[in-house]
Amino acid sequence: MAAWVAWALIAVLLAIGEILTPGLFFLGPIALAATAAAIAASLGAGWVIDLTVFVVGSAASIAVLRPIARSHIRMPIAMRTGTAALVGASGVVIEQVDLNGGRVKIGGEVWSARAIDESQVLEPGTVVQVAEIQGATALVYA
Repeated sequence: MAAWVAWALIAVLLAIGEILTPGLFFLGPIALAATAAAIAASLGAGWVIDLTVFVVGSAASIAVLRPIARSHIRMPIAMRTGTAALVGASGVVIEQVDLNGGRVKIGGEVWSARAIDESQVLEPGTVVQVAEIQGATALVYA
């Protein structure tokens, strides 16, 4: 078997491994290095050069690509959408809020709300923070 075929096969197997292990982003950069080694082998480089291209390419691609991928996994609060974006937001009580219910205005929208603290009664005009969203109800505290 030609060396470039072996490197190409390794690259394909590593890519498949990357697909089957979501979230880690470790095998993908190594698959890129194996592809570079396959190209070097197809150009007639010796096995020492092929191996050097693979090792250097692996280290470089992991050092450059993995931090970029990991930064995209940890989404900042400002980038959240839907109800996840409301957690930590401020609101204003428009109907008395207690353990049984009430209404708050959060970001221009009126939400059903309950006090997260069972003993707390929040009067209209009180500024609250959203602790959690359960269904269509905001759990809030002052």
